[in-house]
Amino acid sequence: METITVGIQDTESATRPAGALMLELRKDGRLWAVKDGVERAVVVRRCFPWSEPTRFVSLRDDDEDEFALVTNPGELDAGSRRELEAALVDAGFVFHVTHVLEIEEEVELRHWRVETSQGTRSFQTRLDDWPRALPHGGLLVRDVAGDLYHLAEPRGLDRRSRALLWAFVD
Repeated sequence: METITVGIQDTESATRPAGALMLELRKDGRLWAVKDGVERAVVVRRCFPWSEPTRFVSLRDDDEDEFALVTNPGELDAGSRRELEAALVDAGFVFHVTHVLEIEEEVELRHWRVETSQGTRSFQTRLDDWPRALPHGGLLVRDVAGDLYHLAEPRGLDRRSRALLWAFVD
């Protein structure tokens, strides 16, 4: 399947150019992408960079094949942009970590228990998936379910949290 990259400047008052990507939530509760007369139910997957989680969004079909790549949601028409933003909220949350309570390693997984501004959370990461350093100095952890955990200032956390994170912070 050919990947379609969105790169169209569109305004609400302008007509949609031929071949423009359109997104809509249908009665089946799923997000549908329409491009060049081809319709496909899609799910959103954030791509890199994690420092800009609303850019570079892959729209994938039920076989996990990429149907379209949205490089900048601002280039979509207003209705499609609203649907994409809602789908991104549903696709995964960014939890703001305030304390690291526990990190334990197992055969293939690392088990985390953290306190977030949204409450206590437990999650898992693969052993080879390390937290990503962000340009402003924070860390971003992606769990196996695709949810994101943001540690804004790892060095500003309490002593126990820093001790558990020592392997991830230089």
